[in-house]
Amino acid sequence: MTTTDSSTSAVAAEHHDIEAVARGIGDVARGMARQIDAERQLPTELVELLRESGLLRACAPTELGGLELSPGTALRCAELVAQGNAAAGWCVSIAVTSGLPVAFLPASSREELFGGGRGVGAGVWAPRGKARRAPDGVIVSGRWPFCSGISHSDVLFLGCMLEDQQHILAVPKSDLQVLDTWHTLGLRGTGSHDAVADEVFVPSDRVFTMTGGPLIDRALYRFPPLGFFALCIAAAALGNARAAIDDLIDLAAGKKSGASSRTLAERVPTQAAVATAESALEGARALYYQAIDDAWQSCRRGEPVTVEARTRLRLAATHGARTAATVVGSMYDLGGGSAIYDDSPLQRRFRDAFTATAHFQVNQASREVTGRLLLGLPTDTAQL
Repeated sequence: MTTTDSSTSAVAAEHHDIEAVARGIGDVARGMARQIDAERQLPTELVELLRESGLLRACAPTELGGLELSPGTALRCAELVAQGNAAAGWCVSIAVTSGLPVAFLPASSREELFGGGRGVGAGVWAPRGKARRAPDGVIVSGRWPFCSGISHSDVLFLGCMLEDQQHILAVPKSDLQVLDTWHTLGLRGTGSHDAVADEVFVPSDRVFTMTGGPLIDRALYRFPPLGFFALCIAAAALGNARAAIDDLIDLAAGKKSGASSRTLAERVPTQAAVATAESALEGARALYYQAIDDAWQSCRRGEPVTVEARTRLRLAATHGARTAATVVGSMYDLGGGSAIYDDSPLQRRFRDAFTATAHFQVNQASREVTGRLLLGLPTDTAQL
């Protein structure tokens, strides 16, 4: 049975003040930056704030206590949190994206895992595991790296191969082993450790594919899930870039070097570089949110999101993340010697920006599919 649009749909869940809440949490995260990096996960106090705000369940269905925000609003909230701290924004993005597969689960497992306002999702959809049929379910084994936010998540959506087809399994974290593997250049606070399943039983009503369509037939859950995933990576990167410009502006107001009496802000090269960064970032954001809105309007009308629109989503995500890294790099360069220290916000922004661009959804290779489509070449569009 499918669940269709009702008065408790995404429109009703658009809370007018949720972006202000996200901005406030970002401010808190900014003050916890050293602790976030040192602990390599989000501190308990910050996680509690995010849970209470509903942002970790921003795209979970309303009947399960989620906010069911529109993609644009949910990702804007992640961007705002990332302005405070990129790792925190990244974790919000992952939790936001993990609301979509909830709608592909049967009602019984949805309620059991995510009902009553509980349950935060995370996971890796790539088929890193192998499963075989068992009575009333499957047995799965595998290892999934890069499980961002696993420390504060309750359920992981894990990709596997089952009878030569890709499936996703909803697995409680308590059934998995978490390996401490996340020792990285940047985004340290995401705690993106490896998850391991060793002959874990998963009931049949927690095994699904993304190809058959959601069981909750509302606009949010018609949005292309793989496109949404790519967009979530870019949201944190865009917020991080905005903060890097702001950090440089703060530094430039008082920084002098050598025998010059002029501040960094008073120098023409600085002025030109900041103007270039601002225009590049705002251009990338404009493409990003326009592509999201175009696809969202199709979802609201109940129309399929076209290949062209899905291509723009992927273009916007990759362009956004990579432009953001370029912006951060230019601000770091302007910061000079002041930016190289571990307690420099610009140094942290730099590390986080270039860790984000290593993600397969927004790396240089991710442009191949969209480039082939733009050139009219035969292309597998399954990953759009």
